[in-house]
Amino acid sequence: MTFSWRPTATDGAARAGVLHTAHGAVETPVFMPVGTAGTVKAMTADAVRATGAAIVLGNTYHLMLRPGAELVARLGGLHRFMDWPGPILTDSGGFQVMSLGKLRTLNADGVTFRSHLDGAKLRLTPESAVEIQHLLDSTISMVLDECTPFPATHAEAAASMELSMRWAARGRAAFRARDGYGLFGIVQGGVFPDLRARSAASLTATGFDGYAIGGLAVGEGQASMFEVLEATVPLLPAEKPRYLMGVGTPDDLLGAVARGVDMFDCVMPTRAGRTGRAYTSRGVLNMRNARHAEDPGPIDPACGCPACSRHSRAYLHHLFRASEMLGPMLLTWHNLTYYQALMRGMRAAISGGQLAQFTSSARAGWLGDEA
Repeated sequence: MTFSWRPTATDGAARAGVLHTAHGAVETPVFMPVGTAGTVKAMTADAVRATGAAIVLGNTYHLMLRPGAELVARLGGLHRFMDWPGPILTDSGGFQVMSLGKLRTLNADGVTFRSHLDGAKLRLTPESAVEIQHLLDSTISMVLDECTPFPATHAEAAASMELSMRWAARGRAAFRARDGYGLFGIVQGGVFPDLRARSAASLTATGFDGYAIGGLAVGEGQASMFEVLEATVPLLPAEKPRYLMGVGTPDDLLGAVARGVDMFDCVMPTRAGRTGRAYTSRGVLNMRNARHAEDPGPIDPACGCPACSRHSRAYLHHLFRASEMLGPMLLTWHNLTYYQALMRGMRAAISGGQLAQFTSSARAGWLGDEA
């Protein structure tokens, strides 16, 4: 099984296709639920599958700290460990290490950091990041990069990007190719089109199985993010999948798909589910709001998840007010179901040449019921 992406339809810059991997096929555009530590928070693997998800994301940084990549390997790999036989993409940990701030030290070889769990001193290099993901048996591995912070000057963004490009080449050299497995490079360069172009050229010259766009959704705003995508996506190989990391809201997904992005991940739907916020076809609802206390209707009449098909807004409101753990579980299930339905709708719209109409209809619906 060769790792590959094959287009099935286009609509302007938007693409529908199928990603073929050692652990199954994935229709794109696709949203990947985030299972940072080997679990999508508040969800069983069966529940995640029931939302329509075909691929999930894990994280190198968190899994190397706990329980350890070697242990996961001894127990049969991450697929068996977390009961997910389908594809798994693992982030290299670059973003998490960046967020440690003063607890990390960066140099040309890699990054030294202190564990946020116990303060232990650890080292991550482009080679060790790839090796850890190999031990985890990640279907899609990511190169180690430095996620350029925002704001950054042109000079700061350039230096960060160049370091990430050197690391990407080292990660590519360290990757052990296997049928159906892939390694993605990560385009960096902040909000500067010339740096993004240099980064894309460097990565394509090295050659990867897919290309991610990193360093966005870090404070630059949606308009700037879309401008970066418009400048960057056309520079990436048309025959390879494109992955926008850490994005985002339903509106972000619509805009990025229209600009040619195929893959997404974000903690937003699961984090929102744990804090009482529901994404729906009629807008974002705060289930803690008193207006829902006696409402017998579902969260979203258009949704068939257990939260909507078997429970009322009043019940969900009660669960959150009473701090019952079932509330976050049901609302996370709903949010992930909504995200998967949105992606499924976009795939169908692209196939029918109707993405602009689908996008307009979705955005109009969100104006209907915010509270």
